[in-house]
Amino acid sequence: MTDPVDPIAVAIAVSRILDSLDILHTVGGSIAGSFAGEPRSTVDIDIVAAIHESQVDRLAAHLRSDFYVDAAALHRAVRERGTTNLIHQPTQLKVDLFVAGGTPLDGQQLERRQEVILASGRLHIHPPEDILLQKLHWYRKGGGMSDRQWRDILGIVRVQGRRLDLAYLDTAAPVLGVQDLLQRALREGGDR
Repeated sequence: MTDPVDPIAVAIAVSRILDSLDILHTVGGSIAGSFAGEPRSTVDIDIVAAIHESQVDRLAAHLRSDFYVDAAALHRAVRERGTTNLIHQPTQLKVDLFVAGGTPLDGQQLERRQEVILASGRLHIHPPEDILLQKLHWYRKGGGMSDRQWRDILGIVRVQGRRLDLAYLDTAAPVLGVQDLLQRALREGGDR
């Protein structure tokens, strides 16, 4: 019998490596969504990181002890401000590593990240507003078809309620072209 997969432990492992190399980063996706809204399981880990070309080889070397990493794909992701995957070898859990600069709000996500202290370590995660925007963006990119994404969106709105920074959301949503989805989520979630 194998041990259960702990995505937070894997996220902490990547975060420690990024911290050791002074690479600014923040965890998004379902992990950040679970802290901001309603917890749910995840099949991967999303991390936005401000990686520079000069850091790639050292980062790949540090990751190789526990992760499968394609150094050429990592170099390409950094050059193109794109994404690459890491695979945690003991669990086969996938980490989607997004190089900052790929979306207009990456810099703000990194500046606004929040630290979460857990018994097993610490994580920097997207604040509720930024994970909400990210999920709205992915919902739109997916053609508005993902019930799971929409449930996550409504969960964040319901759990955060009046704590959401509506002025920030109203300013940032048009940058991603999701202001209509934001208004819908706030109505359905009961905040507007």
